[in-house]
Amino acid sequence: MAQFVPAEPFDLVIFGATGDLAARKLLPALFHRFCDGQIVAGSRIIAAARQEYSSAQFRTYVIESLLRTLDAETTDTTQQHDFCALIEYVSLDFTDANGWSALRGQLSDDNGRIRVLYLATHPKLYCDIAGGAGHNNIVNQHTRIVLEKPIGTDLESARAINAGVGQVFAESQIFRIDHYLGKETVQNLLALRFANALFDPLWNRTAIDHVQITVAEKLGVGNRGAFYDQTGALRDMVQNHLLQLLCLVAMEPPARLDPEQIHNEKTKVLRALRPIQGAAVLTSTVRGQYRAGAIDGTAVDGYQTELGGDSDTESFVALRADIDNWRWADTPFYLRTGKRLQTKTSEVVIVFRNAPHSIFPPDAGTIQPNRLTIRLQPNEGITLSIMTKEPGPGGFFLRALPLDLSFAEAFDANYPDAYERLLMEAIRGQTALFMRRDEVEAAWHWVDDIIAGWDKHHAPCQSYVAGSWGPPGADELIGKDHRSWHCEPCA
Repeated sequence: MAQFVPAEPFDLVIFGATGDLAARKLLPALFHRFCDGQIVAGSRIIAAARQEYSSAQFRTYVIESLLRTLDAETTDTTQQHDFCALIEYVSLDFTDANGWSALRGQLSDDNGRIRVLYLATHPKLYCDIAGGAGHNNIVNQHTRIVLEKPIGTDLESARAINAGVGQVFAESQIFRIDHYLGKETVQNLLALRFANALFDPLWNRTAIDHVQITVAEKLGVGNRGAFYDQTGALRDMVQNHLLQLLCLVAMEPPARLDPEQIHNEKTKVLRALRPIQGAAVLTSTVRGQYRAGAIDGTAVDGYQTELGGDSDTESFVALRADIDNWRWADTPFYLRTGKRLQTKTSEVVIVFRNAPHSIFPPDAGTIQPNRLTIRLQPNEGITLSIMTKEPGPGGFFLRALPLDLSFAEAFDANYPDAYERLLMEAIRGQTALFMRRDEVEAAWHWVDDIIAGWDKHHAPCQSYVAGSWGPPGADELIGKDHRSWHCEPCA
C-alpha cells in the first residue's frame, strides 16, 4: 500500500483565499493532507485577498468552510484548530505591486525554503500577481506558481498569460492545473496502458473501432452564471479536461515515466488533431443549451432562467475528433460534455471492433463488441465487457457481462482526491500532472478553429431538456457513423 510521505516545510500563499475555490477545494484538501501528516510543523499557509480580515477572523471563516465541506462525524475539532494555527491572513490589492509589504513580511527569510504561490483568482490577474511577486523579490529558484484553468479564453490570451508569467518564472516553476489529471483513475490510464502487455498490441486502429469520452454534470450554472456565459462548455471543459483525457488515451509510450517525455507525447497528439474548420463545424460538432426539466424527479429551471437573460452560450458540446497519425487513422474519438444531464459521470470508453466472424447460431444472441470503460467518477474503476455463455442446459445463449475493478473495493484505503494530490505535487516540484505551455497553446489552437467556425456559420444552439442526455444532434452526430453513445444504466 502506498504511504503518505511528509513534505518539507513550506510557505503556501493562496491568492483569492476568500473565493469559492479556496473554500470548497483548496482549504479542505490542505486540511486532509495535514490530518494525514503530509503537512509538517513549521509549514505555513498565507491567505491573501482584498477583503479586510484579521488572521483570527479568517481562521473562523476556515473552520466554517471545513464544517460545510467535511463529514461532521469525522471532523476532529483539535485537528481543525491545529491546522488553523498554520494560517495567517493578509489583505492585498493584487494589482498594486507596491503594496505587498505585509505579504512579504509573512514569508520566511530562508531562501532555501519551498514557496508556492497558488492563484485561485480570475485569469486576468495572473500577470499582475506574477509581476508583483517578481517586483517584491518573492521569487527565487525554490518558488513555484500554480495557475488555475482556464489559461485564457483563446490562443491569443493564453499566449499573453504564458508570456507575462514566463517573464518572472521559468517554465519548470509554472504549474498549470487541470484537476482531472489528479484523479486516481486518470493516472491509472498510464498503468493500464504501459504496465499491461495485454493491451499494447490492441491499442490502435486495427483493434479499436472508436473511443468515447464523456463528462456529464447534473448541476446547472448556479452562481457561476456570469462567468460561464462568457465561457461556454467548449472553453470550460473541452479545451482542457476532455482534450487531456484524449491525450492520455492516444499518446505514444514515453521512454520513461518522466514529466517532460509525457508532456512531449501529449503535445504530439494535440498537434495531430485534424482541424475542424469552416463549415465542417456543422457536421462534426453539436452545440446545446438546456431548458427546464427535472433532475432526479425535482423540477429545475432552464439555462436562460438561471442566467436571468437571453443567451446563445452552449451548456453542451459533442464533437468528433480525428487524430491524423499511424496509430489512430480512421479511428474517431467522440467527445461530449454538458450540464443538467441525466447522470453525473466522467468516463472513457474504448470500443473494440466486432468479432470478424460468428460461429454461433442466430438464436444465440447478438455478439456485442468488447468495451473497456474507465470510470473517473462516480465509483472510480475499470470495467471490461466480454461475451459469455448464459449458464444452463437446453441451448447456447450469449450475454455481455462486465469484469469489474472498483478501486473502492480493491483498495481498503481513503486515497487523496485530485486537489490534495496536485497540491502536494506542486509543493514537491513534480510537474507530470500539470500542463506545459505548448500543451495549453496547442489545445487552444485547435479549439479556436471551432469557435471561429461557429461564429462564421452561425452554428445553432440546440435545446435539450434538463435531465436528458443532451440535444438530438448529439445522437445524430455519432449515429450517422452507425455508432451510439455508451450509457451505463443501459449497458
